Amino acid sequence: MMNPRTKNYFHLHFIIFIWGFTAILGALITISAIPLVWYRVSLATLFLYTYIVIKKIRMKVSTRVMFRFLLGGIFIALHWITFFYAIKIATVSIALTAMSTGALFVTLIQWLVFRKKLIPYEFLFSLLAIVGLIIIFNAETKYYIGISVALISSFLSSCFSILNSSLIKESNATVISFYELLYASLFIGIILVLNGSITIDFFMLSKSDWLYLILLASICTAYAFAASTQVLKSVSPFTMMLSINLEPVYGILLAIIIFKEKEIMTNNFYIGALLILITVILNGVVKLKKKPKVN
Repeated sequence: MMNPRTKNYFHLHFIIFIWGFTAILGALITISAIPLVWYRVSLATLFLYTYIVIKKIRMKVSTRVMFRFLLGGIFIALHWITFFYAIKIATVSIALTAMSTGALFVTLIQWLVFRKKLIPYEFLFSLLAIVGLIIIFNAETKYYIGISVALISSFLSSCFSILNSSLIKESNATVISFYELLYASLFIGIILVLNGSITIDFFMLSKSDWLYLILLASICTAYAFAASTQVLKSVSPFTMMLSINLEPVYGILLAIIIFKEKEIMTNNFYIGALLILITVILNGVVKLKKKPKVN
């Protein structure tokens, strides 16, 4: 019989595996990136609202905080649009590897925008990550647009994470997620209305697309978020941060198994990807050792 801590640790890795599967679903869904993300955030908003009603979570917040939710919603909408677009024009492996640069962007944003002191080991890891990216760009030149779009997605994700790191100090995590997904849905909906995409055909999806979208919105978005919050009760944030670094590994392995030859890259791609992954893991290990042990 596993103790609660061990059980939650395995649960955490199951959640990370689910996050890695998100990219696979994005590749399997046949509709383009903007409609795909609209369906994802709209359905996830409904699932989260149901959860909020069942749990009777208080949703009232100040106008100032609500404006920041709006900003977060725009960030997450643009992040997911660029992420899924990168998958459509490149590969799952390319998109997930580029997304591993999030720690690099967080470091640079906090240094350049918030004037946070640049920590030497973070600067070193950032340089190593840049070297990894250069290797990948040179190895997979035919995907340079996809790599560039994925890097933009990683930058937007970093902005979103920095914003939420301050929001979580004053708001409930589920409420934050609900409002940001709601605003993301409204933001993308406005774009779709303005470019004339909302027609009867817009809602005429294949059975497989509906199935994948429901899985993406419910399991990979609403459930994964709620479950990861629950796991934090017995797993420290630093353990979670370190474990999440395995998401690209899970995603790339799944992509190779499912899409086979399409996802096989050159040897130099894997060298560059491994270099980026090593920097991310080392960054997590160093931070874990520098913080007081929580569990």
